[in-house]
Amino acid sequence: MRRALASLVGLVAVAGLGWLAVTSLAPGAWVASWAPCPRNWSWAPAWQPRASPLAAVPIRFSRGRAKLCYGRPSLRGRTMLGGDAVPFGRLWRLGANEPTTLHLDVPAELGELYLVPGSYSLYAVPDARSWEIVVNRSTRQWGLESLYDDEVARHEVGRFRVPAETLERPVETLTLRPVPMGGDEWILQLSWQTTRLRLPLRADVRPPLGEDEELPPLDGTGD
Repeated sequence: MRRALASLVGLVAVAGLGWLAVTSLAPGAWVASWAPCPRNWSWAPAWQPRASPLAAVPIRFSRGRAKLCYGRPSLRGRTMLGGDAVPFGRLWRLGANEPTTLHLDVPAELGELYLVPGSYSLYAVPDARSWEIVVNRSTRQWGLESLYDDEVARHEVGRFRVPAETLERPVETLTLRPVPMGGDEWILQLSWQTTRLRLPLRADVRPPLGEDEELPPLDGTGD
């Protein structure tokens, strides 16, 4: 009996270590196709209960896949966008807990930005009429906007703007939904409070002239 119990405990420990490894170290292509959304276990809040649940949103292209991972905060009677929590004109992690991340196993274009296969963190600078979307190769930081320091900022891929639409009815919980537009073109539709954004995502694209088809992983900050 004791031997069987010890074996069971060992199996659970191995499974737990495997889970920690795959949610910490899996490259972006793995996350896009089969691995679970990453957790930033080196930060203490990652081990605590989450008021904003983690969501995984898969996207399938004709010759590849993508996955969007983000924390889903809720209004709970509060004014979030344009309020104290997410003020206009200030950087926001585009979700809760870890920064929102996009994982690709094929080249793609998000907004006006060419992205090689890998993992990216997404931030935004919201405003009443339009938002600035920030795409960064660094993904290992916690989502606190104060942690977006010079070291993280130097891994920025670029920024682009999208118009903000006004909804008639408020959306209680932050929702990022992929909307197929035909072929390998999608819209990443963000809805929360009374705001909606549409981020164009297109796969199977060629790199701009002089752009590498794949970038090396970042040391401790990305794939």
